[in-house]
Amino acid sequence: MLSVAEKSRRRFLEETPLGRTRRARKIHRILADTYPTAHAELDHRNAYELLVATVLSAQTTDIRVNSVTPALFAAYPDAVALAEAQREAVEEIIRPTGFYRAKAKSIVGLAQQLVERFDGEVPGNLTDLVTLPGVGRKTANVVLGNVFDVPGLTIDTHFARLARRFLWTESTDADRIERDVQELFPRKDWTMLSHRVIWHGRRICHARRPACGACPISALCPSFGEGELDPERARGLLRFELAEGADGAASDDDATSGKKGQG
Repeated sequence: MLSVAEKSRRRFLEETPLGRTRRARKIHRILADTYPTAHAELDHRNAYELLVATVLSAQTTDIRVNSVTPALFAAYPDAVALAEAQREAVEEIIRPTGFYRAKAKSIVGLAQQLVERFDGEVPGNLTDLVTLPGVGRKTANVVLGNVFDVPGLTIDTHFARLARRFLWTESTDADRIERDVQELFPRKDWTMLSHRVIWHGRRICHARRPACGACPISALCPSFGEGELDPERARGLLRFELAEGADGAASDDDATSGKKGQG
């Protein structure tokens, strides 16, 4: 006898490309209703702060990064100041984010590059951004989408996990995932799609135990049944606040913001 998860996946295995596109866009519409305030959860006031914060977010949580960036940016308010910083002093401030020696090297190095090559300003294009120390496509797309209004997909661990669960892709390679998902959505939607999918991954569709019984897109998900199906128990797994009227009780537990990959 097939499990619920096996039945769910079988329903979509013969899906046509057009059917997949329509289902993907319907999922996005539901996520937009569920998370109307979705946004980048790294605190920042400008491109420099978001760039540095995103580099620091590798292999840690946004919450942890947000706990150290006020002191970091008070000490080094712009690229010029950070470029002249003693690396040991930077390491001490960012130590709680983990991998602090490598991260300090990256953010001081990128600040030096910003000063030497771009007059201390963050470039607003992908080609230049990915040449900076510690900056890959994911980090570049975060900055471009949230500061420069250049649409881009943020393929972090949450987005990659959900893209596979939704059968938007079968790949584990971030570049391939990005290309596969780009084909399903208009370019103008890429940045907000990233926010909403990541929020869903943090709040409901967790890596180890997704709250399937409290999920607003369960009818459209090929992976429905992989997690908790009982609605009451599923609501107990929710993290962060959902939109008013969304199914499930909210939780104040924000300690599981989720880990991210490099770049």
